[in-house]
Amino acid sequence: MSSEKMRALLIVEDDPALQKQIKWSLDRFESVTALDRESALVQMRRHTPAVVTMDLGLPPDADSVSEGFKLLEQILAVEPDTKVIVLTGQNDQANALRAVAMGAYDFMPKPFDPDVLNLTVDRAFRLFELQKENRRLRSMQQPDALGGLITRDPEMLRICRTIEKVANSTATVMLLGESGTGKEVLAKGLHQASPRRNGKFVAINCAAIPENLLESELFGYEKGAFTGAAKTTVGKIETANGGTLMLDEIGDLPFSLQAKLLRFLQERTIERVGGRQEIPVDVRIVCATHQDLKALSKENRFREDLYYRLAEIVVNIPPLRARVGDAALLAHAFVRRFAQEQNRGTVSLGEEAIRAIEVHAWPGNIRELENCIKRAVIMADGNQIVRDDIGLVAPDAPDGLDPALDLRAVRDAAERTAIIAALGRVNGNIVKAAELLGVSRPTLYDLMHRLGLK
Repeated sequence: MSSEKMRALLIVEDDPALQKQIKWSLDRFESVTALDRESALVQMRRHTPAVVTMDLGLPPDADSVSEGFKLLEQILAVEPDTKVIVLTGQNDQANALRAVAMGAYDFMPKPFDPDVLNLTVDRAFRLFELQKENRRLRSMQQPDALGGLITRDPEMLRICRTIEKVANSTATVMLLGESGTGKEVLAKGLHQASPRRNGKFVAINCAAIPENLLESELFGYEKGAFTGAAKTTVGKIETANGGTLMLDEIGDLPFSLQAKLLRFLQERTIERVGGRQEIPVDVRIVCATHQDLKALSKENRFREDLYYRLAEIVVNIPPLRARVGDAALLAHAFVRRFAQEQNRGTVSLGEEAIRAIEVHAWPGNIRELENCIKRAVIMADGNQIVRDDIGLVAPDAPDGLDPALDLRAVRDAAERTAIIAALGRVNGNIVKAAELLGVSRPTLYDLMHRLGLK
């Protein structure tokens, strides 16, 4: 069987004769067919085709295009990389252009030329495979900008890709997450990946500075502005000119200063305390908080207009307990770091210690884990950290996955979770992970390749 035959193609057409003609024209590919939207979605879940050809007029109302557009939207929602080729009537260019605007790869009028259809489908397959290979190559090399972030969790990896995408824009980014989840690490990564990387990264904690001093810290002050102002001092915003300013715990910014910050975001100029001169400042704002700013705005504790200025791009960072395999992975990294800092030589985590780390809820997130491992490295009697050194008790194993109707998705999710957890436990050692999972090393490599894991 040729490689082309192995490439799955879905043909959605309610006319059996035309469906047969399309399938015959594309006999180089392994085609599956569907007559309506429901059966097409079933085939999508079963075969995950890279390319779909579809008619917009589908049952129960073949004279309308509503079912076709609904199917197109659902296909791209489930598999955004799928290349959809829409087959339309000769005088239906408006709907064809609408389909392309929604995300379809291309359109062709009916009756179609078999050679042109073959060429279009082949180009769609080649583009799909090229994009897939590019994603694989990108996943193999972690960007330097986010080199300080250690994770194998799919959601955190998605967040890393989001940070990389928005880094080159001028949008204000809001990082939401519990304390200790790594908001500052992501903010620094955003700065390093942006065109402002050669400028300064300046961070200020809005909750750590008294209200009467915070304004002068942010905006600076002129000589003689208040008692003790012996000289003109530049504030954090002005210091970050040409770079990035991180406003940590923005939810604790005093209400009296919120209007002044909003004015800066609108005008991009500041006035120092005691000064009258408007100073232009070119700085990117990244803010972070663990609070619900929308709820605070309803309580009139945070300006709603300021919230929408700051929340152009919102990134929700999951807590450590929700990141599959990351607790053990980070624990190994912290052990190596603190063993070197404390001159402890080679120190490793024992099996029971790893199990306790994996099931602990970590309410303090990465910061709590970091402190826990540092203490364990210092207090451990030998070269192996045991559960008593960690100070955690391993409770019963958590429940398994919730039941779902899509058996393939459940199986893939279970395999992905098990592999990521195993790799985290053994610190990325493929041989040990294969032994832990009870499979051969080639089998584990095949599974990782199929699931898109590095």
